Amino acid sequence: MDYQVNPFTRFDQDWGLVTAGTKEKFNSMTISWGGMGTLWGKPVITIYIKPSRYTMKFLTKENRFTVSFFPKELKRKIHSVMGGQSGRDLDKVKASGITPRFTPEGITFEEAEETFYCQKIYVQKLDEKAIPEEVMKRFYPDKDPHYLFIGELLKHETK
Repeated sequence: MDYQVNPFTRFDQDWGLVTAGTKEKFNSMTISWGGMGTLWGKPVITIYIKPSRYTMKFLTKENRFTVSFFPKELKRKIHSVMGGQSGRDLDKVKASGITPRFTPEGITFEEAEETFYCQKIYVQKLDEKAIPEEVMKRFYPDKDPHYLFIGELLKHETK
């Protein structure tokens, strides 16, 4: 695979859309915490998901997930729905106006300018005892730290 991505800004500044599930039932959500790198000799994508998020159900059940990025002109509309609403209460795909595309490697969207297709290889809840106290107070006042998901990169697609 040959690609050029700035792993330090792609999630934080561009925001991703993580998607997991099946053609019959899936969910997506906005993420801004993540990274790209190498683990066990494989290219990987790392994402962090709070256990209370509806997407967590799909990520824990399925072995694959995607992380998609959208053009700047669509980003605000898509992420206002995908990051501000729950898939428990709303068909977020319909509300955001994006078109799902199902591939053998996972679910992406016609409007995505870039998608990373991942096979889950590791999952772990962040250890509260290992998180600095000031971080716990700021990000986890309810004592509900994120789960770490690491996915081996199966395919990278750009438009």
